[in-house]
Amino acid sequence: MGERRFLIFGAGYSGKAFARANEQHAPVFGTTRAPEKFEALRSAGIEPLQFDGSLSPDLGDALARTTHLIVSIAPDEAGDPVLNAAGETIRANMPALEWIGYLSTVGVYGDHGGAWVDETSVCKPVSKRSVMRVAAEQEWLGLGREMAKPVAVLRLSGIFGPGRNVLANLEDGTARRLVKPDQVFNRIHCADIAGALWHLAANDLGGIFNVTDDEPAPPQDVVAYAAGLMGIEPPPEIAFETAQLSPMARSFYGENKRVANRAIKAAGYRFRFPNYRVALERMWADGNWRDGEPRSPMNRS
Repeated sequence: MGERRFLIFGAGYSGKAFARANEQHAPVFGTTRAPEKFEALRSAGIEPLQFDGSLSPDLGDALARTTHLIVSIAPDEAGDPVLNAAGETIRANMPALEWIGYLSTVGVYGDHGGAWVDETSVCKPVSKRSVMRVAAEQEWLGLGREMAKPVAVLRLSGIFGPGRNVLANLEDGTARRLVKPDQVFNRIHCADIAGALWHLAANDLGGIFNVTDDEPAPPQDVVAYAAGLMGIEPPPEIAFETAQLSPMARSFYGENKRVANRAIKAAGYRFRFPNYRVALERMWADGNWRDGEPRSPMNRS
């Protein structure tokens, strides 16, 4: 088998985490809408390309050489932006293609009243964005069947990691302890998104995988635990009913479920951060919770 070559449509937070975990030093290309983000992609080990909804010659050339395609762009009213712009190119002009990974969300399951769901559970999407996501998943899985290529759909829970976590929120004063009785959320550290992607890609595994931690937990507990690590008082509890929330934030609380992750474990992946405590402890100890740059945990500058 020849050299693996990766291309990430939508190389944002998760895509950069994937590229930083590139132990094989495989070529990784990645798209962004904004040329001013090129340098950030390069610093993560990604060769940047622009994608603003249409396929440039450079992007077409990169696709022709790509063996492993990762899609991390959400669908919109017009459908899946990547399939709309590049669907025919993927079908007709990707002779080296071996595998496709599609980053989705556990939001596709909708609300299950706090019950456990797994990959066999019925999708009951509540929000319009999750309805569109279910349709996009089906399109990508259908394309895989049409091309006889494995497609891995990774359903991600709440993403956190360096620069995007409750420790940073506590420091900048934006953390809140919202309390809605019996509400739980799953979470996933970006290193485990990267790890799961590398594992599935290395083995050309297709299917649907919940990429999420082992321990769905009330959000206020996570804030309190992080405050304990930092040695500070947690913010006061706020009743959900009285909280000022954006419509998007409020919609997340309209869905309550516990998400199981057996399929990705059965595929052979082992989580680095199986729960929020392990992850927060590691980030605090390593001092990389602000932005990924190691610092002393007590350095507040």
